[in-house]
Amino acid sequence: MTIFSTNARKKTHLISGAVLGTFILCHFFNHSLGLISIDAMEAGRRTFTLLWHSVPGTILLYGALLLHFMMALDSLYRRQTLRMPAREALKIVFGLSLPFVLMAHVVAARVEPIFSGMEATYPEILRSLWSSSINTTRQTAALLLAWGHGCLGAWFWMRGRPWFPRYEIPLYTIALLVPIFALLGFINGARSLERDYAEHGGYGDKAYVSEAKLRVGQALMENIRLGLYAGFGGLIAGTFALRALPARGRIRVRYPDGRVAAVSLGFSVLEASRAAGIPHVSVCGGRGRCSTCRVRVIQGLDGQPAPEAAELATLTRIGAPDNVRLACQFRPVHSVTVVPILDTDSLGIKKQLAQQNGEGRERRIAVLFCDLRDFTRIAEHRLPFDTVFLLNRYFEMVGEAVESSGGVIDKFIGDGAFAIFGLKSPFQEACLQSLAAAVRLSKGVRALNQTFQGELEQPLRLAIGLHAGPAIIGEMGYGRATSLTAVGDTINTASRLEGLAKEHDAELAVSVELVRRAGLDLEGNMRLDIGLRGRQAKLETWIIGDAAQISEVLPAQG
Repeated sequence: MTIFSTNARKKTHLISGAVLGTFILCHFFNHSLGLISIDAMEAGRRTFTLLWHSVPGTILLYGALLLHFMMALDSLYRRQTLRMPAREALKIVFGLSLPFVLMAHVVAARVEPIFSGMEATYPEILRSLWSSSINTTRQTAALLLAWGHGCLGAWFWMRGRPWFPRYEIPLYTIALLVPIFALLGFINGARSLERDYAEHGGYGDKAYVSEAKLRVGQALMENIRLGLYAGFGGLIAGTFALRALPARGRIRVRYPDGRVAAVSLGFSVLEASRAAGIPHVSVCGGRGRCSTCRVRVIQGLDGQPAPEAAELATLTRIGAPDNVRLACQFRPVHSVTVVPILDTDSLGIKKQLAQQNGEGRERRIAVLFCDLRDFTRIAEHRLPFDTVFLLNRYFEMVGEAVESSGGVIDKFIGDGAFAIFGLKSPFQEACLQSLAAAVRLSKGVRALNQTFQGELEQPLRLAIGLHAGPAIIGEMGYGRATSLTAVGDTINTASRLEGLAKEHDAELAVSVELVRRAGLDLEGNMRLDIGLRGRQAKLETWIIGDAAQISEVLPAQG
């Protein structure tokens, strides 16, 4: 019986992980105070204890620890195949290893004080950890495993967020420096303590072991440690044993090329594809945050479970029909036949999907399409060499306009161009950059007309379309034709707005949404509510006859 919905389990796992991550960060900061002195570490410990050793703090910490571990086992049990990307496997291995490398430290720092009636101070803890190479190695491994598990978990959660690229470098820097400072503080504190006690015979001197510790039965502590090891080990072994039990039923997932994945009940369609070794696109890693894994169910849809909230939100956003489901969320209860809508070959992703750098990322961008109007008629009366020369001058102007505004030329299409803004800048700034590029394009085409005034029967005219929103950015193509590009409804809409500009004999058609995001006001220009193919809602659009006039409302360009 399902106690929690999928969304509830994900939120519980995320919140408990955030609590544990905060605890680890505080603990590492306390370790790093060893770079100052033992006294600083001890003062930090007292402050740390006020929060985490209090009754609410203890309940919060150990409640989060138990929930996080149980949610991890639940996720492992529910996972229908152990085929997964290396980073995800590392996160799981690190997480399951943590109890075994942390147990001795937890017993010494938390359990022994209960029996002794005295808190374990930093000098005692450091003396215990530094007195044995095994203890030192175990503590270092625990520190690195805990931090590595937390960082991987945070990365899986953050990587699809639109703000992540903006803070990616600072976050990676923090992830690298925090454990380094913690280890250096631990080592420096232990060595300074060693110097302080060297005159008394070092750590082996019984005179410097507290009487309270001597009163604690070491056999009892060892039994507690072994009991905890056995408990956690039993839970992990039990999870794998449950996975190995015969399935309650099997279903078949059929694909259009004749391949069939025979899997147990509970598999998602994406997991079925992976289990059968069938390439299946999933940019977000199977978390329902994108629509790239979606499939069209052509047989067996009746009687299947309805989409849950996360899947329904994504399907609604893309306006998917009733027979389209997200493969990562759709867990059929009887056999189905599906057709993946985005196949891996056409996206150029193929089997490198397991490599995160080749998958792609969903983020919010601004998109510009521009095209020379009636250029075919102009080229009819020019020699081929002259046409190429003129086009190269035009492409040079477009490239300079886009790049000087902060954008990137994705590709030139005939006498048109497709540019992206926001790959390395915040969304609002990307919207401003695209408008600034439109102004530069307008002025640039005027300069070209002046240059070729005596050679052109009619001046060059541009049509520009601008729109902003979410898109999938990634390496797409085939063979040598693979390159970084963007796909999605935002790109299609920008392209259609370029055609709208031509229809209204204007230089620019820009969505009201982009202008609003840029923080500008284009009142006084023509505003239309237009319907676009594939979109149910109307798109509010500004129609600008002369794109250069936007410069009056744009901030000063540096």
